[in-house]
Amino acid sequence: MKAVFHNKKITGMLGILPQNEIFFEDEVNNYTFPPKQTIRLKKVMGYEKHRVVKSTTASSDFCLYGLNYMLQKGLIKREEIGAVVVVTTTPDHFIPPVSNIIQGKCGLGKETICIDISQGCVAFLIGLMQSFILLDHIGEKKVILFTTDTLSKKVSMKDRNSYPLIGDAAGITVIENDDTAKDIYFILYNDGTRGDALIIPAGGSRLACSTETAVMQDLENDGNLRSLNNLKMSGSEIFTFVQTEVPPLIEETIEYSRQSKDDIDWFLFHQPNKFMLKKLAEKLGVPYEKVPMNIVENFGNPSGASIPINIVHNLAKSVIDNTFNCCLSAFGAGLAWGAMTMELGRMKFCEMLISDC
Repeated sequence: MKAVFHNKKITGMLGILPQNEIFFEDEVNNYTFPPKQTIRLKKVMGYEKHRVVKSTTASSDFCLYGLNYMLQKGLIKREEIGAVVVVTTTPDHFIPPVSNIIQGKCGLGKETICIDISQGCVAFLIGLMQSFILLDHIGEKKVILFTTDTLSKKVSMKDRNSYPLIGDAAGITVIENDDTAKDIYFILYNDGTRGDALIIPAGGSRLACSTETAVMQDLENDGNLRSLNNLKMSGSEIFTFVQTEVPPLIEETIEYSRQSKDDIDWFLFHQPNKFMLKKLAEKLGVPYEKVPMNIVENFGNPSGASIPINIVHNLAKSVIDNTFNCCLSAFGAGLAWGAMTMELGRMKFCEMLISDC
């Protein structure tokens, strides 16, 4: 799909991280591979440390922590909120939706629109799309977009392909109507025929979790131990997908917005790992300096929250007083890939919080 959104603006953003910080070297003995071999991945993939939630923490806990902070600090008022949009692959429960949990626990009005969307890596862009559409119907009120995941609970600690890079986090974004905002251009593609490249086989209605699905095995004969309850990622297939599909998408989106790559100040991408991002920058022919790549090494890959965490970590001070022409892109689970050009800046707040949840 292609779309242009008019008069929409991001006016505030929070990144929420858990307290628990784990260093890559402290986990090398988790895996069946020799530690020296595993350590070599640190430089290539950009592994350093990641943030992981407590066993008792649910995805809504991040959201509630951040929204309560905003309410207490006067960054937003309850009566200003017209809609709550939550995009996650790790809801607290199948029922009720996370958005309703947030609405109820934060005392938002009964007229507040509550929407949950199931999406992984492209969560932020799809959440923005939904938020922009809602803003055409709620007048002067604002949309609060939550992209939140606690995927560490669904990844095997003995899976060297996935566990070192996974990170838990949430992004909270305030979006509102603004007659002075520049147009936002968006392109999104999906290919469900390749969905098995990134999948959690058990836990849904197709295959319920059981003692049988919890058995740890080397399911792919690659030395990584995981169960059917765990995330399974085909690293080579995802790498090929990103290098093949994403560069032409970004080129198409920039052309659609009647710009050139030189017009873009920042390329703010989903954060799979540093190696993949370097290859993507090279394929696009854009300098590394315009493509922040430091999220995985500091926090892990926060799935759908990676673009907000990227913005807050790298541009928090800059986007308060300045404006930047940005290209956002995300790619992964689905398989889905999307890109968006928009102006970011003059935000009322842009902060990183460490949750005590």
